[in-house]
Amino acid sequence: MNRPGRAACLVALGVVGVAFVYPFVWLVSASLKPRAHVFDNALLPRPFAPENFVAVWEAAPLLVWIGNSIAVGLAAAAAATVSSALVAYGFARFRFRGRNLLFGLVLATMMLPGAVTMVPVYLEWHAVGLATTQIPLWAQNLFGSAFYIFLLRQFFLGLPGEVFDAARVDGAGHLRSFTAIALPLARPAMIVVFVFELRAAWTDLIKPLIYLRESRFFTLPRGLKTILDQFGQGGEAEWEIVLAASVIATAPMILLFLLAQRYFVRGLVTQHVER
Repeated sequence: MNRPGRAACLVALGVVGVAFVYPFVWLVSASLKPRAHVFDNALLPRPFAPENFVAVWEAAPLLVWIGNSIAVGLAAAAAATVSSALVAYGFARFRFRGRNLLFGLVLATMMLPGAVTMVPVYLEWHAVGLATTQIPLWAQNLFGSAFYIFLLRQFFLGLPGEVFDAARVDGAGHLRSFTAIALPLARPAMIVVFVFELRAAWTDLIKPLIYLRESRFFTLPRGLKTILDQFGQGGEAEWEIVLAASVIATAPMILLFLLAQRYFVRGLVTQHVER
């Protein structure tokens, strides 16, 4: 690419980057302002009010909600990653009649909106007496996810078949090949799936609204809804408290992406090289 083209590309990337970063910068800035200056659109918080974060910790049991979100998020991410990998490996390495049809049916489930199955799934959890616990927030992932199955299947298909043939000659079964060969080679893709599902569980509000009733079981998004209802209503809304809580809820996902971004790049590069 010549210099003018490179300069235009950098300018375009800069504009798009600013458009994506600005809302979070505004959020952090507004959370550090007193109530009267929250919506003044100044990026530098003047006057500076860091006590908003102290106030939100005193106003709500954030530590409990964060702990619940971490537990539910890790359980949901682990369940989705392991179960999807098992199904994806079966579709990638096994040959059986109707495999393509069955895989197509799995992908077709992505066309169903979550609202279609919301009530039947709730009734099932209610029938077994778990509708008011945290279990429905993650246990559904034990059955895998169509998108993750598709993603991991494509990755497994890109692995060299000679390695699995050699393992079979040495007496390794399918389970041994899966745990000792497929999983280590697919680690970048597995980490991508884990991070995707962890972020989805961390930011999910619909399921906690449906299943959680007691404050001690609330995840962070459900707790933020409580904070919004308490401090974000009426003419004297304490928006600085709501925004400070939003920063606390958002920051862990940004840190997670910064720690895991190299695996995203590695997964994309690996797929490109294999193809």
